[in-house]
Amino acid sequence: QVQLVESGGGLVQPGSSLRLSCTASGVSLDHNAIGWFRQVPGKEREGVSCLALDDISPREPNIYYADSVKARFTISRDGANNTSYLQMYNLKPEDTAVYYCASGIRRYGLSIATLCRPPFVSFNSWGPGTQVTVSS
Repeated sequence: QVQLVESGGGLVQPGSSLRLSCTASGVSLDHNAIGWFRQVPGKEREGVSCLALDDISPREPNIYYADSVKARFTISRDGANNTSYLQMYNLKPEDTAVYYCASGIRRYGLSIATLCRPPFVSFNSWGPGTQVTVSS
């Protein structure tokens, strides 16, 4: 049984940093695509960042960031601990949301950008989410 659990959310002031963790069981994050997503009540879920093995060069993962988080967020994974991280710097009030991690299989030839955009069909295992609130 696949299970993903996020942690690390909280209430922080603008300009602060947070690191979210996503620990997996029942699936290897080393081989699957990983995604971080966020959702605000009443809005569509947004793809924040995704990581997947390159089709040609598996040692060079493909990474996608939403424009709103580029240069501020960093996605990574730790195979030894089967955990993915989303390091977030210079947080802004508009980053306030519930953050979810997900895992799935990237279809050959699917671009990393498409993978990380709705409807996220490649992601079949989701965590319950962790709340991030950025407020002064």
